[in-house]
Amino acid sequence: MSTLTHVPPLPTTRRLTHLTQARITHSEWTKFRSLRSTGSAILAALLMLVGFGIIASFATVHNWATMSAKDRASFDPLLTSLRGVDGAQLALGVLGVLWITGEYGTGLIRSTLAAVPRRLPVLWAKAAVLATVAFSLALPGALIAFLVSQSILHSKHISIAYTHPGVPRAVIGAGLYLTVLALFSLALGAVIRNTAGGIAALVSIVFVIPALISVLGASWKNAIYPYLPTNAGAAITSIHQQAHTLAPWTGFGLFLGYTAALLALAAILLRRRDT
Repeated sequence: MSTLTHVPPLPTTRRLTHLTQARITHSEWTKFRSLRSTGSAILAALLMLVGFGIIASFATVHNWATMSAKDRASFDPLLTSLRGVDGAQLALGVLGVLWITGEYGTGLIRSTLAAVPRRLPVLWAKAAVLATVAFSLALPGALIAFLVSQSILHSKHISIAYTHPGVPRAVIGAGLYLTVLALFSLALGAVIRNTAGGIAALVSIVFVIPALISVLGASWKNAIYPYLPTNAGAAITSIHQQAHTLAPWTGFGLFLGYTAALLALAAILLRRRDT
């Protein structure tokens, strides 16, 4: 008679030695590509980032002859070409929220965290994938929007050169800002763990709260408005520092601080909360 031999399972520590950060990131990249929302959000962000700037430039050229002297004097060709940043931040922000809350909604997060018991490498992998995709989209998009818009504005001799002081920083800064905004949204989704709640919180932070603050008295507005997360971060996309606004790198640094703090909170809650 043959004898059945019991083969003990591999020790957990041995199995986990093959679970490297690179492999976890590759797994998250595979999941990211398979999401139905990924392509739609990326396309929407790119179309808005490039399209809004071009449309604003055409509208300016068309209306230039009838614009008042005051409007002409205050015209900002760089701001016009980067009009699409506002729309692109919403698309990338929603993508960032969905990237984490989608797994909580379907229950897939249980399988993910069961495969990666330490949990935090999953969050870092998601952040790395999202940041790479966002920057790869936002930087070329901002550059294309700038170049095409300036070629349109040049017909009225109201364009600005890329070599103008501050312009390279502002254009590249638009890509950096949108990348950090995507990470901010990911962290927000990781903290709230609900798609509707995460998107509502994102819209409130990006659009609603700044709008409410802007209608307050001047003293309140000047004391609060520049320090709101996205207002501070967007300072890097401008070459004209207004009164009661933060310097470009100061504002962007503050936005990085907000994002790092939110990611740290997301990491703590991921370790402590049940799935």
